[in-house]
Amino acid sequence: MPEDKIDKNQMLFLGLIQSLTANAWIQMGKQKNPLSDKIERNLQEASFAIDMLEMLQVKTKGNLNGNESRILERTISELKMNYVDEKIKEDKEPKKESKEEKEADKKEEEKKDKENKSS
Repeated sequence: MPEDKIDKNQMLFLGLIQSLTANAWIQMGKQKNPLSDKIERNLQEASFAIDMLEMLQVKTKGNLNGNESRILERTISELKMNYVDEKIKEDKEPKKESKEEKEADKKEEEKKDKENKSS
């Protein structure tokens, strides 16, 4: 019985790692979001998932077997390297105007057009 519990806990732990990892890949835009079926990027959320994995690494230190430790270490390392790549890409991209900013610009242009027609 104790072995069954260990195997179950190991499976649950690895499932949690996998879930957080999949979320990070999706948030970095490396995989399609299964809900929207689109590539989306939210680096703040990706960073949060990576931080969660790092927290698990700290909190479980000394309680994991060698395989679990290696998986967690490798996963965090891969995610961090990809995160840095995506952050560099984001910083090189021209800043996108928000919908609100675009609407405000459009209203301002319309106002100027009306003023010019009135003059």
